[in-house]
Amino acid sequence: MPAEVHQGFRVDPADLPAEGVVFGQTAAMLEVRDKIECARKGDFPVLLQGESGTGKDLIARFLHVYSSRSEGPFVKLSCAAVAPGLLEGELFGYEGKSGAGDIERGLIEVAEGGTLFLDGIGELSRSFQKKLSHLLKDGHYFRTGGREEQQARVRIICATNVDLGKAIEKGTFRQDLFHHMDVMRLRLSPLRERKEDIPQLWDFFAEKLARKFGKKAPQLTPAVLRVLQQWNWPGNLCELENCIARVIILGGEEGIGEELRRQAAFAGAVDGPQGKSGRSGRRKTASHQVVGEAVILQVLRANRWSQRKAAGGLKRSYRSLLYRLRNSGAIQRPRSRKGFPRPD
Repeated sequence: MPAEVHQGFRVDPADLPAEGVVFGQTAAMLEVRDKIECARKGDFPVLLQGESGTGKDLIARFLHVYSSRSEGPFVKLSCAAVAPGLLEGELFGYEGKSGAGDIERGLIEVAEGGTLFLDGIGELSRSFQKKLSHLLKDGHYFRTGGREEQQARVRIICATNVDLGKAIEKGTFRQDLFHHMDVMRLRLSPLRERKEDIPQLWDFFAEKLARKFGKKAPQLTPAVLRVLQQWNWPGNLCELENCIARVIILGGEEGIGEELRRQAAFAGAVDGPQGKSGRSGRRKTASHQVVGEAVILQVLRANRWSQRKAAGGLKRSYRSLLYRLRNSGAIQRPRSRKGFPRPD
């Protein structure tokens, strides 16, 4: 199965951040921590809801590691990465007509004894939602093409950035599926609602990325912290991590503070004194795009316009970077000159 479709392995607790980094100090995230503590010994489904980049994958791994199934595999399925017609086979497996020797295990069986993390369940077709609802209801399913009922021995965690209440009202999401997966619901706060956690998050990401790039972890100065806590962070933890990666690659944390300040003034994305923004979502998105393009541009320059090296530095695939470059009119490579590397 393609790596981008699912990931399966045993999670090492040493690879996870400390609790203080994962949950911070806001009341909402501490409530998430308390609920996870209650869910540790149970096998009931858990629903993670939050904007893109709020750390749903991290919370799912954390819940797995500190559960009774921690010795089993952790298997992640990105629902949006699989064509609708193939999703059933990926999850439930296949069974041919020749009998027991003609069986391909699905991810439910791959994750047996552990945790199955279904990311992006808000993107599922209604026909598949019905099958998933039956699975969550009684833990039984049939392999594609099979006639013998199978028993799932796995904990299921579902995650989405979709407002499922609105999706149910529109008729795009089944209410019965929502009720079956909604035994315990965890809402992950966006970074703009937990800005007091930025110093701890900075330290964690800075140390991690400094090891990756073989450089010194930058210290967070009070001046830069003030700017970071004014930013809305529409990309949440992912945007903050990329911001810190740029500081490490290019050097000078003061520079990133100045750039965020300029971009915030340009896009109107700086919060007011009470920490609330009256700006529209469209402006937040625009500011995110502007900052993202600035990051890409600087990393390209730092790598002498090598798109493959820049993709590695930005922690994104080479193909996705090419797509972004083709669709951005703001990122232009200078004309070739003698001694300058050719484009990838």
